[in-house]
Amino acid sequence: MRLPLAAAPLILLLASCAEAPPPREFEGASAFGYLEQQLAFGPRIPGSAGHARMKGWLDSLARARADSVIVQDWEHVTAKGVKLPLRNVIARFNPGASERVLLLAHWDTRPRADAPGSRDSTAPVPGANDGASGVALLLGVADALRRQPPAIGVDLLFVDGEDFGRFEDSTETLVGSRYYAAHQAPGNTPLYAILFDMVGDRDLQVYKEGNSLMGAPEVVDRVWTTARDIGHGAAFIDGPKHTLTDDHVTLQRVGIRAIDVIDFDYPHWHTPDDTIDKVSAQSLQVVGDVAMAVIRRAGAK
Repeated sequence: MRLPLAAAPLILLLASCAEAPPPREFEGASAFGYLEQQLAFGPRIPGSAGHARMKGWLDSLARARADSVIVQDWEHVTAKGVKLPLRNVIARFNPGASERVLLLAHWDTRPRADAPGSRDSTAPVPGANDGASGVALLLGVADALRRQPPAIGVDLLFVDGEDFGRFEDSTETLVGSRYYAAHQAPGNTPLYAILFDMVGDRDLQVYKEGNSLMGAPEVVDRVWTTARDIGHGAAFIDGPKHTLTDDHVTLQRVGIRAIDVIDFDYPHWHTPDDTIDKVSAQSLQVVGDVAMAVIRRAGAK
């Protein structure tokens, strides 16, 4: 259809007034490469060879990207007397900034695929989604922040020992986030924290999580509003569904406004089938876009 010439200036004016979409800083394909590399190490069970390889790789990548890196090494002794060499890695950007936000994910994987209905409850979990996707997301964010430093302080926390034991036993899971919570630097409490867990599912559906809504509803609103504003509202569904015990709960207990961004509707959770064919670069792209937009908006205020 041809418009009258008189309408053309008006259309151009309206177009110029429309809010331009944010630049795409996060590279989903590169993040997926980080996911692939983690799986190549094998299961990242604390004390295993794959865990040791992953530990060195993660440390080197963090140091090549961040302004500074804090490493927390300790030995955790389980109730059965098993000694686990654990490590948290904190990659810091703009470390001198007094106002900071925290993004975190766990990098270990579960020793046994013990979910109900698992075809082999003795096998380790490969952790393509449950473990590798969150780490890949944070590394993709680190790449973007290296290219364009943030106006606000940003800490990327890779926690260990999240998935070792039974979640019914509070001493055997969430070990890394509990260690971080007990060893924060004085006066370094972030404005808020966002946990990214199981964010690579090919069929991405991220609902609002119950403990997040109770503990930090304004942070949930910030993330879901951002997702809608940048065109990812279909994946970030505006409604609650699951209430989960995850690393964000540990942080909430020490006064950090923490939420969980998680797609828990994942049939391969804690099974041997949590493999690379169940995850996608496109899902990482969607969540990575949201993460970067949240960071940039925080720095703009």
